[in-house]
This record gives sequence, C-alpha cells and structure tokens, in this order.
Amino acid sequence: MIIYSGSKMDFMTEVEEDTIAYSIRDSILEKMHRRTSDSEFQSWVNSLEYMYKVLNDRKIPDDSGVAIEYNLPNTAKRVDFLLSGYDRKGKANVVIIELKQWQELKKVDGLDGLVETFTGGALRRVVHPSYQAWSYAEMIRDYNEYAQIEEVKLWPCAYLHNYMRSKNDPLDDPIYADYLDDAPAFAKGDVKKLRDYIKKVVEEGDGGEILYEIDNGRIKPSKSLQDAIVSMLESNPEFTLIDDQKVVFERIMELSRRCETDGKKRVLIAQGGPGTGKTVIAINLLARLTQEGVFVQYCSKNSAPRTVYARKLKGHRTKSSIDNMFKSSGAYVDTPENAVGVILADEAHRLNEKSGIYGNQGINQIFEIIRAARLSVFFIDESQRVTVKDIGSVGEIKHWAAVNGAEIFEEELVSQFRCNGSDGYLAWLDDVLEIRDTANYDLDGINYEFVAFDSPQEMREAVVKRNENSNKSRILAGYCWNWPKAGRADTNVHEITIDEFEISWNLDGGEAFALSPTSVNEAGCIHTTQGLEFEYVGVIIGDDLRYENGHLVTDYTKRARTDQSIRGLKTMEEEDPERAHRLADEIIKNTYRTLMTRGMKGCYVFATDPGLREHLKSRTEKSYRLHVTKF
Repeated sequence: MIIYSGSKMDFMTEVEEDTIAYSIRDSILEKMHRRTSDSEFQSWVNSLEYMYKVLNDRKIPDDSGVAIEYNLPNTAKRVDFLLSGYDRKGKANVVIIELKQWQELKKVDGLDGLVETFTGGALRRVVHPSYQAWSYAEMIRDYNEYAQIEEVKLWPCAYLHNYMRSKNDPLDDPIYADYLDDAPAFAKGDVKKLRDYIKKVVEEGDGGEILYEIDNGRIKPSKSLQDAIVSMLESNPEFTLIDDQKVVFERIMELSRRCETDGKKRVLIAQGGPGTGKTVIAINLLARLTQEGVFVQYCSKNSAPRTVYARKLKGHRTKSSIDNMFKSSGAYVDTPENAVGVILADEAHRLNEKSGIYGNQGINQIFEIIRAARLSVFFIDESQRVTVKDIGSVGEIKHWAAVNGAEIFEEELVSQFRCNGSDGYLAWLDDVLEIRDTANYDLDGINYEFVAFDSPQEMREAVVKRNENSNKSRILAGYCWNWPKAGRADTNVHEITIDEFEISWNLDGGEAFALSPTSVNEAGCIHTTQGLEFEYVGVIIGDDLRYENGHLVTDYTKRARTDQSIRGLKTMEEEDPERAHRLADEIIKNTYRTLMTRGMKGCYVFATDPGLREHLKSRTEKSYRLHVTKF
C-alpha cells in the first residue's frame, strides 16, 4: 500500500506549497484509519524539505514516479521514499531511500547490523539505516511478482540529513561494510552525492507506472528464494522427517494445495509432546511451501527459536532474506484477511491474547493468525504453557477457528525423538514433578542419563565436559534470580549466586545462546530455550520448587522480581486464591518440565532445596551411582 504517490513535479509543487505533510496525514487516515502523531507529522515536514533539495535538478525527470510511506505487504514496515524511472537502456529502476533525522549514533559490536542512537525518546538499539534500506529492497525482490518478472532493479540507500559525518565515523565502521556496499549512506552535506546516485539510474520518467505495478503486484516467493531455502534445508540433516512427522507434513501440504485451489480457510492443530518434531515439521513446511510458490511464514511468541532456526537455514551468511519468513506471533494485528497463504504457529501454547510492547494491541493472537492466513497450522503442547499470559490451548484455537469460519483438522505426533526417544523418561518426569501419576517410579531400563548433583559446581563441570566436542550442551535455570538491565552484556556480572557458585544469565549481544560457543558459561532461562534442544542440559532448580512432607511444593513468591511470567498472580490471589495457586503450580511445574526435556541425551540437575535434591536422587539411585563412577 502506497500512502502518497505522484510525479516528481507533483511532489515538488506540494513541498513548495507546504501541503505535502497534510496530504500524507490525510491519506494515512483514509487508508489505514490511523491518526498521525505530531512528531511523525513534523518528521515529514523536515525530511521532505531535504528530499526537495535533492530532487531539485532538471536532469531528474519531472515525470519520474514518487511514492512516500510505502507499506511493505504483510508487514508493519513502511519505506520512507521511493523514486522510479528508466535508465538509458530502458530498464526499470526504483531508488529506495530510508530517511533519518538522527544526529549521532554508536556502533554495536557483536550484533549483526545494529547501531545505538537516541530515537523514540530514549537511547535504543536499532538496525543500521543501510541495513534497513537493503532489507526493504530484499523483501520486494523476494516477494513481489511484478518486480521479479519485469526484472526491476532496486537501488536502496539511506539519507541521514541531520548527521554530520566525521573521520572514522561509526556510521561507516567496517562491521557494516556489506550493507554500505549494497545501500550507501548519505549524510548532512551530501545532497549532490545522493542526487548523482539517483541520476545514474533514473534518466527517463515512467509517470509512476513502475511504483503502481509494484504496489499492485502479487505476493509470490521468487525462484531464487525458493532454490536457496531448499538447498539450505538439504544441508541440515537434523531437519529430516521421520515416521509420523512425515505423515503430518504431507497432510499439511495437502491442505495447503486445497486452500490454494478453492480459497477456503482451514486450520490444522498438531499436538505433540517434547521432542516429537513439531519444529522440524514447521521448518520443512517453510521450505517446501516456498518452493511451491506459496507465501508462507513461521511465527512464534519467543524470539529464541526464530533466531536459531533462521540462522541454521542461512548458515553463517550475514545477509539473507530468510529473516523475512520468521515473524513474531504479534505481527498479524493489522494483517488483512487471507493475505498470507500459510502461517506456521510454532509453540502455539505460548500465544497471548494481546500484542505489542504494552500488551494493548489487537483482539487475540490466535484469531489474528487464523484471519491472516488461508491455512493456519498450530503446533501445540498444552503442558508447556509457562506464563500467566499463555492462552494457547486446543479449545481456544477451535473457538477462534469457528469465529473465522475455518474448517478444523487435527493431527497428533506420538513418536519421541528427544530424550533418546524415551517416552519412559517423560512419564517418569511427569510422575516426579507430580504433574500426573504414572507407573514410572524410577529410571531402570530407560536409556537416558539423569543425574541429581549435590553442588552446582559439579553439575557445571559435567555440562562443560559434555559440551567440548559438539557445542550442544547448556546450563539452564529456573527464573528465581533477578535479571537486571545493568550488566546484561557483561560476562563478569553474575546474577545467579548459590553460596560460592556464580554464573551469568545468558548475555545480550553476540550470537544466539543455543549457537554461541561461549554460552556454556552462562545460564539460559525458559524464555531463551523453549522450543530449542541440546544434547545435554544442566538445570538449576531454584527456591520456587521444594520437597516437603512427601510432596512437591511450589512457591511463586520465590520467582525473580524481573520475571514477567507470573505478573498478575498477586492480584489474582487476592481475588481468587485457589485459582492463583493452581495456576502458579502449573506454571512452575511446566517450566521445569520444559527445561528438563531440552536435552536429547541427558539432563543434569541441581536443586537449591536439600529435600528436593535427596528426593530426586532417591528416584534415580541407580543412575546416580553409575554417573559418579564415570566422572
């Protein structure tokens, strides 16, 4: 959707008459039903005056096309300024300009394509403006059928018109070289340079035809994107489908083809416990559906699985369009109905009612996902709901499917591929955590290594040793220690302390916790590890879980003050104490069940409560004795 469109001459006239910002404001209200803030309005007034100076050159054709605030389809992203026309060979070209009013910025080491600057009333980490412009061009290249067929050449760049460049400027730091090469950054005093950049590719006007066709172009993944994601998937044997994973995969492919043919709305609910391959199926679907030309997206509440699986698909390449396929579960608040072919909602038990930073946007995430896609697939394990806000359940999905008039299908994943394929370990764990009664009192005959340690240091040493060969073992912890903002990027700040034992929560910055070779020296929590798997995990159980008088006792008051997962429980306890205690018990037990099932080969545990340590050892004495002789 283009908010403002016209010719270069139209644009220049409106700037001269001081009406351009009003035209954009009124168009946003008409097309998006959204009112414009004073700060946004003023930013148009300021930035577009500078673009007037840039375009004030007779060699830039008066009938070249201008678009302002182009809303990229199915995203909340808007391109600031586009200019279209033809080069001397008659080839279609579009210049994409990201406008910034920043006056200073700092580079951010260890994180790809990020800078730090004052914006939105605070100092924030945001993407480098060249990365932003480049990523918008990539999105159009990869998903706009008109741009693909007509081979429209896209020329992204950034214009920081208030930014005074200096020697060795952080804007031009070598860590951003790849993005600057593809999308050069122009600063204060660079009017002529930006003008020359435009004149090289826009030599004849097009009357705005190119931008019109792009705006109305069909959304379809490009052939290059199809080939790239399939080849990346084939190089990752961990994504091979086995047994009932293949059955569910083919069922979803069948439903997608039916939706493409008849246009009807459908919902499939795929239930499965830890390690049954829900994410493996989702990633395979992402690749295969893209290969078939379907617009498909993977979404999840937690960013950790999105980051890790996107990184695995694109290997170690810095730049990749793969990122555009991975979305937050809150990304569909304003998405039009059936705008996406297939949405794969992984970890659907973690979906929330509201979206946005303050939890005040939209109606319901399940409703919005179903509305946005012809086929929506929900991968769910109701025993992994771990916060007060988690609403994902089979019943809730069926309710919103009915509201959207969608046909409902259900599949179940039974085969266990994590925990050494041992259903016995999962049953034993459920019994130990008193989630449900099972016949699995101990681990005899179960091919899974579980050890309860007497000290956190011993447990850490065991995990570090396991990690040496494969970098696939991690330490995890219950959220019983505060995670303050100060020190989040400093490995010497140890938030978790138990007597003489100290360890940091996983650091902000750098590579993802599941992939970084140094992450074994940090502790991940439920929010950074749910949806992921390792070979071995060491789990620190905090004071929120104890063993007293022959039973487990949960205590949500022992959770960290910074833990948002239990926010609202105190108020709930005042109004309905029975419900609050029941919900707290479920959240705490589900949290540790989830953490203790992240390891494919083994789980090492230290509990801060002495009673719980002894209880765990008594339930697995044989395994404990074997381990002590091994290390």
